[in-house]
Formats: sequence, structure tokens, C-alpha cells
Amino acid sequence: MSTVLTDRAPGYRPQRTLPLRVEALRQLRRRRTLVIAAVLFALPFIVLAAFQIGGTPSRPDQVTFVSLATASGPNFAATLLFMGTGFVLVIPVALFCGDTVAAEAGWSSLRYLLAAPVPRARLLARKLTVGLLFSAAAIVLLPLVGLGVGTAAYGWGDLKLPTGGSLPAAEALPRLAIAVGFVILSEVVVGALAFFLSTASDAPLGAVGGAVFLSIITGVLDAITALGGLREWLPAHWQYAWADALQPQLEWGGMIQGVSLSLSYSVVLLALAFRGFARKDIVS
Repeated sequence: MSTVLTDRAPGYRPQRTLPLRVEALRQLRRRRTLVIAAVLFALPFIVLAAFQIGGTPSRPDQVTFVSLATASGPNFAATLLFMGTGFVLVIPVALFCGDTVAAEAGWSSLRYLLAAPVPRARLLARKLTVGLLFSAAAIVLLPLVGLGVGTAAYGWGDLKLPTGGSLPAAEALPRLAIAVGFVILSEVVVGALAFFLSTASDAPLGAVGGAVFLSIITGVLDAITALGGLREWLPAHWQYAWADALQPQLEWGGMIQGVSLSLSYSVVLLALAFRGFARKDIVS
């Protein structure tokens, strides 16, 4: 009698391992997810309290989103987005994407996931998808809560612009949605960098901290005007391009360049992450 050898156990289906719903629930129940959500939810109330106590900062020679924060609910939401861009919103993105693989290695559970067996590419794809979804939710949460808090405190009204003029409230909402969408796409490069570091390290703090640190460094380099046109190759150079969506005439140029640069760097970083993890010895 001859025995037919197969490379799969009976009933094993790679596409059924580690369902997206299971990974999402695992990440949702983690303490760091709840802490990040609580902080982002509380931040608009903290800013509101600061304005109530100290008043809205204003300079006659310089009008910003912050100085117009108390004009209406949409203005307050735009102010929260302005405050979050560049650092506050970088942290949850780096955390959700940089902690996901390295944490499993730190808990010594990564090898057990792969022994399930979950294909390595599928494991990374599932963790990356959940990390990016949670990052997008965090970015949306801040201005969304800010819109509700600002409307309750200052009323519903037109969005006053730092450049002068205003947008009708009905038009301000889709413009704010465009701005938030741009921030999500521009932060993909931070998530990709954190994810790459997460696949290369067993230390979650190193992956998260490395992504945040490099984000800060690119922001510092962008402030050096002597670099001239080279600054346009830095993702940080375009991080406030979402303000072009909140103009009397919608401008797409800066946002398109910022998103293109972010996604281009992200493709390279994610390719390196998948390639390196496929060849990595998993010992933890």
C-alpha cells in the first residue's frame, strides 16, 4: 500500500487562521488601547477648561486656528486637529502599529501564533490592518469629540478662517472630513515605520519610541530653512497641508504631494518589514 503525503493537516486552511475580528478584539481589550481612547476623549474637555479659565489667546498681528477656537463648534474641532497634528496624533499611530508584533515577541507568544500555524505574511497583514484601523479611529476621535464639545460650549456656526472670511457650517463639515482624511493618510508613514521597527525588534518601547523620535527629527529638519527644497522630501513638511482644505477655495496640491510622499515611503518600509520577518528566526 502506498501512503500519500501532504504538507497540510486535515482541515487546515491558511485563510481561516487569525481572523481579523479576533485580532481586533484582542487589541481592543488591551489596556493601552483604552488609555489612548480615554486620553483623546478627555483632551477636548481639557482644552475647553483651559479656554474657560485663561481665555482664548489672541494676537492682533497673527490669527490662527487657536485664536478662533471659541468662534463655533467647527472652529473648536479645527483647533483640536491643529493641536494634534505633529505630535499628539503621532503617538497613538506609533503605539498601535509599533507595539503589535514586538509585544507578542516580548510576551513570548509570537512563536505560538506561528505554530498555530498562522502564515507569517498573514499574521503581519492582520496585525498591520488592525493597527492602521485603530490609528485611523484615534485620529478621527479627537476632532469628532472636539466638534461635539465645541458645539455644546460655543454653538453651531460658520467656520471662521485664519486667512479671513468663513465657510458656512454645512460646507465646513465635509471640509473638516477631508482634512481628517489627509491626516490619516499622512500618518501612514509613521505607522509603517513603527511596524517595520516592530518586526525587527522584540522591544515594543523601542519600536514605538523609535517611530516617534524619527517623526520629531523630521519635524526639526523641516524647520531648517537652509535645507531649501530638500525639505519637501520630508513627510513632516506636508503635515499641516490639511489647512488647504479649510480655505475659501479648496486647494489639493499640497495634500496630494503629502499623501504621495507618505504612501511612497510606507510601501518601501512595509516591503522591508514583510521581507525581513519572512526570514527572521522567531525565538520568543
